[in-house]
Amino acid sequence: MANILVVDDEHGIRDLLWEILNDGGHQVELAENAAQARSARLRERPDLVLLDIWMPDTDGVTLLKEWSSTGLLNMPVIMMSGHATIDTAVEATKIGALAFLEKPITMQKLLKAVEQGLARGTLRKTASVDVLPREAVNLDSVATVLTVAQVALDSGPQASQSFMLDKPLREARDEFEKAYFEYHLACENGSMTRVAEKTGLERTHLYRKLKQLGVDLTRGKRSAL
Repeated sequence: MANILVVDDEHGIRDLLWEILNDGGHQVELAENAAQARSARLRERPDLVLLDIWMPDTDGVTLLKEWSSTGLLNMPVIMMSGHATIDTAVEATKIGALAFLEKPITMQKLLKAVEQGLARGTLRKTASVDVLPREAVNLDSVATVLTVAQVALDSGPQASQSFMLDKPLREARDEFEKAYFEYHLACENGSMTRVAEKTGLERTHLYRKLKQLGVDLTRGKRSAL
């Protein structure tokens, strides 16, 4: 059982998330604005926070920045919104958010994100105590890279893509790189010139890399038809 803080100005959303998470055996604290969230964060020390982006007093991204700058962002935070752009989601993950859920949130996506968030929080605590020095494995950087990729994929042509971290490094890296290049090919409608510019690779190197990874070079062009 985990202690989860839900921050959302919509009463219906708060009640729904409380019901789902409570049925899952979690202890749930509710806050309808940033002021209540600050108090709950200090009082309850949550294991995970579900934080709405658009709120009337202080928006979720601003509150996230506040927690980060004051050393209070030591728990996984999952952002939620029905109107946020990819840029907003990426900004939040760069600040320190673990993931982004788009409203309306399905039960399956919510429970999966919560499960991954709690697992990531446990991994971070374990690593910081007795596994490796932070300089050796920067878990925050790894989390940010994978989360930004997942945000982009959830909103783009690879919506079902996910990355499993319990694989050999080379295999996991190849999966990530393949998804990364497929995403950019789709965004640029298959234009190798623009993909090369976006990824910082020379065209010849890019072609070799895509061939090595088994990337379908016609996918982006087909999606534009």
